Amino acid sequence: MTDTMKCPACSSEHAYQDRGLWVCPECGHEWSGAAEAAADTAQDAGVRDANGNLLADGDSVIVIKDLKIKGSSSVVKGGTKVRNIRLQDASDGHNIACKIDGIGAMNLKSEFVKKA
Repeated sequence: MTDTMKCPACSSEHAYQDRGLWVCPECGHEWSGAAEAAADTAQDAGVRDANGNLLADGDSVIVIKDLKIKGSSSVVKGGTKVRNIRLQDASDGHNIACKIDGIGAMNLKSEFVKKA
């Protein structure tokens, strides 16, 4: 058996494939491996906010908690509305580039914002 899959219900490693379904012998749960793989790729596609909403360039977002600005004594207060965001690929997790009134250009992590 080259393809091993864990049961999503009980996390058993003894699941086996029967035609188009995966079956767990320990809990009896059956699921479709293709549907699960499609759901995983659909969930990973795009940048999502703290509530799971898909973000796009030009959206407006609201900061959900106070964020300290590195190298400064300034703070971006929770509830601050940020308009016209740009999405970017960043290895450090800061995947939103924006300009905040009174502070200037900065990068934010999508986990600290919600779609307005």
